[in-house]
Amino acid sequence: MGLRRAARVILIGAPGVGKGTQSERLLARFPQLSAISSGDLLRQNVKTRTPLGIKVESTIKTGGLVSDDLILRLITNELGNRGWLSGGRQNVMTLASSAIEVAEAYEDANPFITAGSRNPAAGATLSAQALEDPRASFLLDGFPRTATQAERLDEIVPMNMAISIKTPFEVIMERIHSRWVHEPSGRVYNTSFHIPKVPGRDDMTGEPLVQRADDDEKIYRSRFQKFQETSEPLLEHYAKKGVLWEVQGMSSDEISPKLYKEFERRFA
Repeated sequence: MGLRRAARVILIGAPGVGKGTQSERLLARFPQLSAISSGDLLRQNVKTRTPLGIKVESTIKTGGLVSDDLILRLITNELGNRGWLSGGRQNVMTLASSAIEVAEAYEDANPFITAGSRNPAAGATLSAQALEDPRASFLLDGFPRTATQAERLDEIVPMNMAISIKTPFEVIMERIHSRWVHEPSGRVYNTSFHIPKVPGRDDMTGEPLVQRADDDEKIYRSRFQKFQETSEPLLEHYAKKGVLWEVQGMSSDEISPKLYKEFERRFA
């Protein structure tokens, strides 16, 4: 289905609520929509050894959290590479080998950043054309997670739909117990509703599936509580902006039709 106006969307929901499933379905239903994943951008930069990738590699390997500023640099660079930003500096990103070169190149890793500036876009904003062009539609995955991050993102690109997906805790917990993952690709299966063709094996590669360590009930309860604490001000932020839309359901199949209908009403 075609879009008549640009959609700039984030999905907000507790771990295991089905954000990935809804993202995949939206992308399949609306071909003009693309995905911008902060996690994928991080991994790609590390893999291709960009200055920014070199900078964050050790943080990722030790399980640390990459700073808001670095994530914003990644997202800004991606938007700039797609030609959706106006303003900022010429792209001078280069690969670097020495520590000094890395430090210098890191500040230049994004064409729209001035070193030391609080605004990571350094004056660059979404272009007037991209604001309306349906081809400049995207789902932002993995960022923002807090109201502070959302405020900083607002300086670069105004999101025009924040979707809050809600499913009862007990239902999510049941899903978590039944969830299996193919770690190399991130493909997720569930023994209740998305069963692998061969038990315990990935459909594409035949490699073994595993259960994530953080799917342990005690760990998940802690993650859920943390999400509740951080999401409340985030939802309030987008509610004040007038772009928040909430949807509830017991399953992804129940939620998807509601989501399609609202998405089409706003953008199609």
